[in-house]
Amino acid sequence: MRERVERAWPDLTPAERQVARFVLERADDLAGFSGAEVAERAGASKATVSRFFRRLGFSSYAQARADARSPRARGVPTGGLPPGSADPAAVHLAHDVENLTRTAAALAAADLDAVTTLLARARRVLVLGWRNSYPVALHLREQLLQARDDVAVGPQPGQTVAEELAGLGGRDVLVVVGFRRRTPAVPAALRLASGLGVPCVVLTDPAATPPPVPVAHRLVVPVEGPGAFDSYAAVMMTVAVLAEGVLARRGGPGQERARAVASVHDALGELEQH
Repeated sequence: MRERVERAWPDLTPAERQVARFVLERADDLAGFSGAEVAERAGASKATVSRFFRRLGFSSYAQARADARSPRARGVPTGGLPPGSADPAAVHLAHDVENLTRTAAALAAADLDAVTTLLARARRVLVLGWRNSYPVALHLREQLLQARDDVAVGPQPGQTVAEELAGLGGRDVLVVVGFRRRTPAVPAALRLASGLGVPCVVLTDPAATPPPVPVAHRLVVPVEGPGAFDSYAAVMMTVAVLAEGVLARRGGPGQERARAVASVHDALGELEQH
């Protein structure tokens, strides 16, 4: 979609460029909008929206939505880098810089103080992630453990998450990491936590549908890459920002926790010494 817009840009009218800007901003979740919603949010007429997508080579907005639901848009590793890419690392770097810039702007607009305060003051924190979201969940758990105790991750290999969820309550926090390609366990876990009165934080990508129940916080991070596979550079930055915020929010106890963990590492000889 981005490539089509860039190619058509010189020939677009001012009104069509309004639509183009909206599409570029919301390219990852375009399939979730109707034609009327695109027109309203872009500040253009429905006729302009229809004309714009025809300029991109689509017969209608419906066809454009279908294209947005394509396997690649859903995270399936199809296609690859543009033909003739002489320096794949440079292509990825440029794309990651764009994702990181977008994420920094989104985090600046989010209420991070509220998110980190929730994570810092909870009795227990459970972080869940499936498939490619699991490494992110594990990394978040490991970072949070430097600043506070009682942080668990699931599902563990060969285990289910029912045992972890069953013990949660209103004083705890559930963090669900749900990047594409999501499993049905993501909305199921959120519904269950909502029924238990557990505040939830969702970390997801722009193409995700809204949570099935109200959540305390939802952080949206772009993961699309320039080739066949997604990039998690911006996601890992978000994890670092959250962990830093929790450490700062914990103050003295957080620093004491970090020193205690380092001391135990030294006592066990677990880490390389310099």
